Amino acid sequence: MATGTEPAADRHVSDHYALLGVRPDASPQEIESAYRRGALELGYQDGAWRELRDAYDVLRDPEERARYDVERDGFGPPKAPQKKTHNPLDRVFPNLPHGWRVAIDWVVTIAGAVAIVLAIKAWVVNPYRIPSSSMETTLHCARPAQGCEARTSDRVLANRFIYHFREPRRGEIVVFMTPKLALQECGSEGTFVKRLIGIPGDRWEERTGVVYINGKRLNEPYIQATRRDSQTLSLSDIPPRNTYTRIPKGYYLMMGDNRSSSCDSRRWGLVPRKNLIGKVFATYWPPSRISFH
Repeated sequence: MATGTEPAADRHVSDHYALLGVRPDASPQEIESAYRRGALELGYQDGAWRELRDAYDVLRDPEERARYDVERDGFGPPKAPQKKTHNPLDRVFPNLPHGWRVAIDWVVTIAGAVAIVLAIKAWVVNPYRIPSSSMETTLHCARPAQGCEARTSDRVLANRFIYHFREPRRGEIVVFMTPKLALQECGSEGTFVKRLIGIPGDRWEERTGVVYINGKRLNEPYIQATRRDSQTLSLSDIPPRNTYTRIPKGYYLMMGDNRSSSCDSRRWGLVPRKNLIGKVFATYWPPSRISFH
C-alpha cells in the first residue's frame, strides 16, 4: 500500500485532477470513486488526505468544477484560440481597460478624421467663399455689398491637384494667391478667384472693354453687357509697365467677369504659375446655385 500512497502525496496540489488521478473529462462517478480509493490508500492521514479532500470538494460540485476549469493554467482541455485582433491598440496594449480603450479609440478616430479632412483641403479639394462682386454674375456675392446680386455668397470647390497633371487653360475659373501689388491696388490680398484669360505666349489687349487675344476678339459669353468697362489697354500698360509684349512663360493674366468692378491683372500684373491653387469646378452652396464650371 505504501507504493500507492507516495505518488498521490507527491502530486501538485494545484492540479485537482492529477491529485485524484483522473482525466479532466472524468464523470462525477469516476471522481467520487477516485477520491474513495485515494482516501483508503492514504489511510486518512492529515496532510495528504486534506489535499485530496479539497480536490474532491471542488470537482464534485458542477459550478465549482466549471469555475476551476476556467481558472486552470496549463491543464485540462485546450482552450479555444483567441481571435486575432486587427485593432493596433489591442496589439500594443493587450491589457488596456475597456473604458480606456473606447476613449482612445474615439480620440484616434476623431484625430484621423481631422487629418483626412486637412489632407483633402491641402491637396485635393478645398471650399472657398465669394466675397466680392468681381465675378458677378457667374459667381454671386451677398448683398448689401456693392454690385452683389444675391442674399448669400456662393461657395465653390477648387480642384487643387489638377495643375500638377496638366497646364492651366484659358477660360477656367481659378483660385490663386495674388501678387504683392494687389494689397496696394485693391486694399486686399491673399486668395482671389478670377477667370484665366491670358496664357503664356499670348498677346493680350482690351479695346473699349472687349478682350483681344493675338489680334482676335475673344468670345466671352460669361460677360454681361452691363458688366463691361470701356478701358483700352495692352500688356505694356499693366504692371510692371512697358515690360511685356507677350505673356512670358510661367505667367497668366487673370480678369473678373464683372469687368467694371474687378481689381485684377490689369491693376496688379500677371500671376506666376506657382501662385495657382486650383481650378474651380463646382458651386455647392446655396442649394439653388449648385452647378459645375
